[in-house]
Amino acid sequence: MVNGVLADNDVRSQVDYIAAVAQLEPWVEFWQDLNLPVLHFQDVGLLPTAKDSEVWDCCQASQLVLITGNRSLGGPDSLEATLRSRNRLDSLPVFTIGDVDQLNASRSYAEEVVETLIDYLQRIDSLLGTGRLYLP
Repeated sequence: MVNGVLADNDVRSQVDYIAAVAQLEPWVEFWQDLNLPVLHFQDVGLLPTAKDSEVWDCCQASQLVLITGNRSLGGPDSLEATLRSRNRLDSLPVFTIGDVDQLNASRSYAEEVVETLIDYLQRIDSLLGTGRLYLP
């Protein structure tokens, strides 16, 4: 079960934009059926400087799906290192926006991201343990 979507600190405005597009036709009904709040770090008690491993732990403990930019392997606390060492069969995946610049520049790309996000969220149980998935 998912309790919400957490915007990574580096893509707060982009995740807010994705949520706004999701509330338009033709996705609004699907988005409303999901009934998931879009949260930010301050909503869940995380500091903007939180380590990737802290963000991962918070998301798993609170059953939140993280949407991030492209966090990479950059040390033992990086998101990629955390996924490699802590991901289990029942772990929620992390959704990574494939091209943040394109999301900012193209409404059609944003619509592709929304469509993929809604698809993933509707079948989240079948995606547990997959680690990182890209939007779109």
